[in-house]
Amino acid sequence: MFDMVAKTLFGMEDILASELSELNAQNIRILNRAVSFSGDKKLMYSANYNLRLALKILVPIGESQLKNENDLYPYVRSIQWDKYMSVDETLAIDVALKSDLFTHSQFVAQKIKDAIVDQFRDKYGRRPSVDLEFPALRINAFLSDKRITLSIDSSGDPLYRRGYRFKQGLAPLNEVLAAGLVKMTGWTGDAPFVDFMCGSGTIPVEAAMMAAKIPPGSLGRPYGFQKWKDYDNDLFREIEKDVKIEKQETRIFASDFSAEAVRLATSHARNAHVMESISFRTCDFNEVTPPAGPGVILINPPYGERIIPENINELYAMIGSKFKKSFEEYSAWIFSGNYEAMKHVGLRPFRKIHLFNGQLECRLNGFALYSGSKKASKQVSS
Repeated sequence: MFDMVAKTLFGMEDILASELSELNAQNIRILNRAVSFSGDKKLMYSANYNLRLALKILVPIGESQLKNENDLYPYVRSIQWDKYMSVDETLAIDVALKSDLFTHSQFVAQKIKDAIVDQFRDKYGRRPSVDLEFPALRINAFLSDKRITLSIDSSGDPLYRRGYRFKQGLAPLNEVLAAGLVKMTGWTGDAPFVDFMCGSGTIPVEAAMMAAKIPPGSLGRPYGFQKWKDYDNDLFREIEKDVKIEKQETRIFASDFSAEAVRLATSHARNAHVMESISFRTCDFNEVTPPAGPGVILINPPYGERIIPENINELYAMIGSKFKKSFEEYSAWIFSGNYEAMKHVGLRPFRKIHLFNGQLECRLNGFALYSGSKKASKQVSS
């Protein structure tokens, strides 16, 4: 049993903690954009393979309080690095700073690298090389004030890189963010799910993978731990064999006015093996006729940042009108970074969730749509 940290996006911590609980992780504790937990090697493999809301799974190997910047080199050098890699292997260092002691991440990375390679040179007469793209060992350094935590990165590439997206759309959502948005709507796969601004298809693809219980790691992406000295291939194969995918009928309906976007979304769905679960269509959203409710609609309309419509407030007003006209008995959700445009939807949100899309502050607003005179839930939370 050892400690691990699953990194995630702001606002996704609680859902990630629930995912870890389902994997039987121990000592789960919610942090800022992260969840710490304990488990064995099998759980580490499983967390990388199965978690939808994790960006990285880190394994802390050391922590120290630094008095000044001169303490960094000797502390890093005090760790027995040949326990984790050989002199013939490569390394890379990622640095996150939240410290007045150090203000430049590249300086910290250089000092850490020097300490590690100097230790190998003195011990073996040779030194390992740096490989920023495909290292055998990726090291994560987090400095908060004067405290440094060193971890080894078991994931390698960030876990949002599922492997089904080979080409980006104009303003794509991170796969982890898309999965988190779907989870926050409360959709569980047993009702219609609609995205009439699907773009490159990340939201419907993540929804389909979730409904069919297809692990995000099942598309054959490599992991950092597969290059570690103690990698157990048989144990990892056990985790792959434990997967029980549930074939789904088509309950997901995705459309976009751009034929190119729909072609790209269709390609991504095919790569993710969920084509049979999603019905794609090229059309303006005013032409969409959804299945009868109850159901869920989730859209990520333009914010006016990278895609700028002629009149964004009018666009959001049209979205609200479409909700009221065609989506009775649906739970409707809009994810956007344009708070002013959101006011023009013309519906009262029953829930507002503060999130980020990259560095941009965003909000996921939920609207309960009713038939007759009721247009939205009377409950309001923020």
